[in-house]
Amino acid sequence: MNKALLFLNGKKPNILPKNIKSYSIITCTDGAYSRYVKKSPFTVDYISGDLDSVPLSTIPSSIPIIETPDQNKTDFHKALELLLEKGIKKVDVYGGSGRESDHFIGNLSTALFFKNKLLITFYDDYSKFFFSDKITKIKDVKGKIVSLIPFFEAKNIRTKGLQYPLSNEKLIFPQRLGTRNVATHNEVSVCYDKGELLIYISR
Repeated sequence: MNKALLFLNGKKPNILPKNIKSYSIITCTDGAYSRYVKKSPFTVDYISGDLDSVPLSTIPSSIPIIETPDQNKTDFHKALELLLEKGIKKVDVYGGSGRESDHFIGNLSTALFFKNKLLITFYDDYSKFFFSDKITKIKDVKGKIVSLIPFFEAKNIRTKGLQYPLSNEKLIFPQRLGTRNVATHNEVSVCYDKGELLIYISR
């Protein structure tokens, strides 16, 4: 399956994936384990991080621990490196937003850094969001809010299935963002030629 579920030390998610068994690997950072994962109804395959957020004595001996002490990288960055080494291609991230906003911004930066190596999607109780490919199709979204946010510029954007379509237009931060659009069809397509684009979809 080559798909992983990764929990970070953001806001505890109240809505979890419907099919936990669909993931090849379930893992978390040490901060996420300490805050909420240890109370979850599932078991992680391993915990990674610099181990500054959890006493080792509180971790069951049956759960492997991978220490990643490099302070020049965030625990999220190091967790993604480990998943790449294990052959993972897709990562669903929970707990990536909420709580400390600087961490959230840092997580977006990390996701953009790994964009060409991993398909990373963030989930929270209100939305999902991801850095899109140049051609992206989104399904099962009719009636949902769809926002297009450039990082920091996206050119020649074309969309289908949105209330306010874009036709070879440019979004540039902070002058013009494509926020709070609405999907009028069950399938929405987004294409663009240059730049980077974050797509936000409400639940």
